[in-house]
Amino acid sequence: MAASWSLAAPGVWRVTLQEMQEAKGMTPLTYMNVQPREAALKQMPEVQPPFDWDQVRIEEIRDGLLVSFPLTPSEKLYGTGLQLMRMNQRGRTRYLRVNSDPKQDTGETHAPVPFYASDRGYGVLIDTSRIVTMHCGSTLELADTRAEHVRDRNTNAGWSATPLAARTELRLPKDGFDIYVFGGPSLTDVVARYNLFCGGGVLPPKWGLGFWHRVPTLYTDEQVLEEAEQFRQRGIPCDVIGLEPGWHSQSYPVSYEWEANRFPSPGTFVQQLRAKGMRVNLWEHPYVSPTSKIYEKLRPYAGSHTVWGGLAPDYAMEEAAAQYKQVHETEHVSLGVSGYKLDECDGSELTRNSWMFPAHAKFPSGLDGEQMRQLYGLMFQKMTSDLYRSKNRRTYGLVRASGAAASTMPYVLYSDLYDHKQYIRALCNASFSGLLWTPEVRRAVSAEDWVRRMQTVCLSSLAMLNAWGDGTKPWSYPEVESIVRHYIELRMRLLPYLYTAFAAYRETGVPPFRAMPLVMSPAEIAAAEGHLAEFEQEVLNTTDAAYGKKTTREWDDQYMLGEFLLVAPLVAGETERDVLLPGGVWYGLETGERYEGGQIVRISAVLEIMPIFVRSGAVIPMMPSMPHVPEPGSPVPLTFVHFGEESGEGTLYDDDGETFAYEEGASHWWRAQVTRRPDGSYAGELLGNDQVVPESFSTIAWQFAQTRLPR
Repeated sequence: MAASWSLAAPGVWRVTLQEMQEAKGMTPLTYMNVQPREAALKQMPEVQPPFDWDQVRIEEIRDGLLVSFPLTPSEKLYGTGLQLMRMNQRGRTRYLRVNSDPKQDTGETHAPVPFYASDRGYGVLIDTSRIVTMHCGSTLELADTRAEHVRDRNTNAGWSATPLAARTELRLPKDGFDIYVFGGPSLTDVVARYNLFCGGGVLPPKWGLGFWHRVPTLYTDEQVLEEAEQFRQRGIPCDVIGLEPGWHSQSYPVSYEWEANRFPSPGTFVQQLRAKGMRVNLWEHPYVSPTSKIYEKLRPYAGSHTVWGGLAPDYAMEEAAAQYKQVHETEHVSLGVSGYKLDECDGSELTRNSWMFPAHAKFPSGLDGEQMRQLYGLMFQKMTSDLYRSKNRRTYGLVRASGAAASTMPYVLYSDLYDHKQYIRALCNASFSGLLWTPEVRRAVSAEDWVRRMQTVCLSSLAMLNAWGDGTKPWSYPEVESIVRHYIELRMRLLPYLYTAFAAYRETGVPPFRAMPLVMSPAEIAAAEGHLAEFEQEVLNTTDAAYGKKTTREWDDQYMLGEFLLVAPLVAGETERDVLLPGGVWYGLETGERYEGGQIVRISAVLEIMPIFVRSGAVIPMMPSMPHVPEPGSPVPLTFVHFGEESGEGTLYDDDGETFAYEEGASHWWRAQVTRRPDGSYAGELLGNDQVVPESFSTIAWQFAQTRLPR
């Protein structure tokens, strides 16, 4: 089938398949009303198409189309959304359906994104609200089969369940859809270009980057206030208190209305928490209870099937979205509620616990159950985000389902699963698909497990303890309370650095948290691993696909935070690990130990220390640890910490931290430059703006030639 590719944006090519454009219907990009950041895209390197368009095959099959792209032998593929089981998707088949229980390595997940990025420097996105199946080099055509692919499993150790395939094959729906190809030249450029094409990365409010605590589900207002006061008395920072289902007059299905006995005066309650420097985040889900005042207003826009007896509204319809926004504005936002935890918008397919509306469900807009399920998470993110934007207030929250074009949304994914290593891997994988992820902490099997989980979450997109089920607190293990406090305080101290990383995400599309393939080239990783000589040879799949046995390390358990910090978490039972360090000199952030980069180093760490590394020459902006993120107009001291002996520099971004005034130019960037003089002394200079001291800060100090973070 012939296809005509056109330039959709600098370095982005598009083809529309199916003759009738209206057949495409609503897709993630059309629903999200994607507005590419053209100016930023024009600043990226110029690139040519990654392959000749005649190498892309498009053919009709029984129930849709099959589109395939060429692969080189050593090529690795990343992305496909929030994958918890592996990072390199080469050799795997990804069935990209939204699912709240991704316990098998099928591709189903909370946030399936039909986008993959190759380490050859290109990416492919399918814009559709249908389920897509991606065969990521997992299918071998007869014409491509070679003699060396045929091995005797009993006698040949090189046998693989998935022989090396020469193409990806994408099984696509019969509805119309667009295919986008993103140029590089590097893998990081591909991901950045995808994010910028989808509108850029999100810039959260500053308070959203503080520490969060969710209270047990049936807490009353008095119990919540008492627990909030304990944070202040114990000197543990906290910015957000999350309320779980019990705040509702009815949940499962929900009413969106306050339970009068537990919260007799919700407006007063919200303001009492604000007086403590804490904001309120409300849990909810999509399915509307018959007891709700909004039920009858939404009933004309409901789908054909209920969930837990509640309406499943069709929010593709503007009328339904308007009703949703109105009740949320009246019941919550006008009282000062700062955001939401959007739960249960994904659906479960467990045999004994299946609860989502079916794929054949019908909705008034013409969408069916399959499409609505794929889009529901995006719908709730956009409706609530738009509501806060209309008030010129930024929000930040949690969501359990997402998809393509989500990079501008102020929401962080989470899961009811609870494997620490999978959570770290998900943090890495989120960086390939315009997603954010929190490895939330709920409980632990020991004090050691508690500390290791808390250390990881404090260096993630959203630092949260979710105590909804068992009432755990940061001080639940008294013997390690001081360690937990230290890492919550470390996050607070790093707020200027973290906020700057998110600002760069918005403007450049480069994620604030980055998996190692976004930091090091394939050749650099191969050299560090000591097998550069084999780099150009055929690389078989990283796993035995039949049994999931890994044969090649993926480095899916460490990541970069911004430009200068490398985080290598430990989990319970571990006291040492290997760390892949990029080139250059690195220091243990809290130990001061010096490491030569460009290699794998073996490190050990006591429970009190999380392995964090800082690049020599880095200049990191920091502030004091405080009970909560400072309010606008309450400046605090700023310190630039310079690491290593050579000259170096860093960046600082600042705005009011709460409104959208930055979009109109009310924001500034600075370059913090440290110069080593001939006599060995150092000088620091803040460049880039006439304003000597950023508005959020009262004074500026410099600490030079550090090898470890000063306490």
